[in-house]
Amino acid sequence: MTKIHLRGVEKRYGEVAVLHDCNLEIRENEFLVLVGPSGSGKTTLLRIIAGLEHISGGDLFFDSERMNEVDVGDRDIAMVFQNYGLYPHMSVFDNMAFGLRRRRMAVDEIDGRVHRAAELLNIAPYLRRRPRQLSGGQRQRVALGRAIVRNPKVFLLDEPLSNLDAHLRVQMRAEILKVHRTVSATAIYVTHDQVEALTMGDRIVVMAEGRIHQVGTPDELYDSPVDRFVASFIGTPSMGFVECRVEGAEITTGAGHVKLSPAQRQALAGRRDRVSVGVRPERLALVTNEGSGAEVLLRGTVEAVEMLGAEQYVHFVVEGGSLNARVPREHVVRAGDDVSFTTQSKHLYLFDQESAA
Repeated sequence: MTKIHLRGVEKRYGEVAVLHDCNLEIRENEFLVLVGPSGSGKTTLLRIIAGLEHISGGDLFFDSERMNEVDVGDRDIAMVFQNYGLYPHMSVFDNMAFGLRRRRMAVDEIDGRVHRAAELLNIAPYLRRRPRQLSGGQRQRVALGRAIVRNPKVFLLDEPLSNLDAHLRVQMRAEILKVHRTVSATAIYVTHDQVEALTMGDRIVVMAEGRIHQVGTPDELYDSPVDRFVASFIGTPSMGFVECRVEGAEITTGAGHVKLSPAQRQALAGRRDRVSVGVRPERLALVTNEGSGAEVLLRGTVEAVEMLGAEQYVHFVVEGGSLNARVPREHVVRAGDDVSFTTQSKHLYLFDQESAA
């Protein structure tokens, strides 16, 4: 098992900087997920760890060994890509055994490793087939198997499930986690899908524009986002925001009324500007009686309704922003309706409008 340390890692292409001062410690046998929108730098960071990209600044360590100049072939890693990269003229067995044969490993050892990995991934009946005779999920299992047989210290997975349909993605997420529990290796997984990140990661690294915004467990990211970007990116549907005015230790909004907790009032004391108030969809409750004395009441107009079986997502606009609410199916809500939602002060997130923190 291997610890990985990144200290002030930067990457530039000429004058264009794509990674900025990335500091990260990846623990032994951890399943770490790098997540962010397209262009956030997550794949570039993974390729630097793999040795496929040179570091423009900073240092990379595997345990105590500095890896900046170590060739990719000497890093004891295995990679799985979005593109399966299987040899079409070879059988499944030969695809999985190819790297071991290049190392001149004994035939019996190769046979044992391939069959153990095939059993683990439920592809043992297909070892004599060619890739074209397999489904997309089976091909992805072969690509995973080819990495597993190498018994590397580090697994690097770059959006390996993007080519699969929704049902297969769920199934393969479970397969990948099962493999990780079975082998003794540190795993780094890149995805743009925050649902994958939340369901798979021991910890998650949220990136945007080449910077690491927050590192934490799924609970930490969901409950305590450090800035507005993390708050809006993590969670489905996403957190909604209302821009409010700060007056003394209170905030005012034309969208309704907001009563703050003592801790929130203390945080705002002395400010004379505006803040973004965020609230998660599941914390909003649809109401018909506005005389209920709720701590927070927000009024708006429904923009769209998404039916998801037992529940529906209501997207509504308010003065100064837009919000999303998770509403039980029995409530009839239609686009164009005027609605009111309540929540409690403790469920509000306050972000500085300029710094977004």
